[in-house]
Amino acid sequence: MNKEEQVLMGFWDIFNKRIWLDGFKMKASLKDYKPSEVHCMEYIEKNADSNVTKLAKAFYITRSAVSKLTKKLIEKGLVESYQKPDNKKEIYFRLTKQGKTINKVHEKLHKEFQERDRVVFEQITEEQYDSMLNFVEKYNRHLDAEIKKLGVDITSGYCDKL
Repeated sequence: MNKEEQVLMGFWDIFNKRIWLDGFKMKASLKDYKPSEVHCMEYIEKNADSNVTKLAKAFYITRSAVSKLTKKLIEKGLVESYQKPDNKKEIYFRLTKQGKTINKVHEKLHKEFQERDRVVFEQITEEQYDSMLNFVEKYNRHLDAEIKKLGVDITSGYCDKL
């Protein structure tokens, strides 16, 4: 395996292990909620005036999928919808008291994960960070260009070309 493959496989392994470890702990603490529900609540809490369009773009899913997801969250009493007095057309979402409680558990878990991993990040020098960030930025620009060549807008919430 060449270095390029080692780097890509290394990122893949880190990503999968982190998702598995974090997911394992999340399932124990948030077992009654799907990851999509928890992350939707997190987005709503962090982004004022969240609506179906913003959520679809953030999660790269269709507006229909967001509507189904938010409907479930409303039925569970975690999210409520509202309209602004000057715009009766648009529907926005905010967390209920119960939704805020679940989101606080989620935030606490993320802080625990950061603490768990701090031992590694404390060993990294500024130069190493700069080098890694430079690589990530270059690779992201490359992937963006390749996506653009396909004529696909992945920021629209979903891909019509797939």
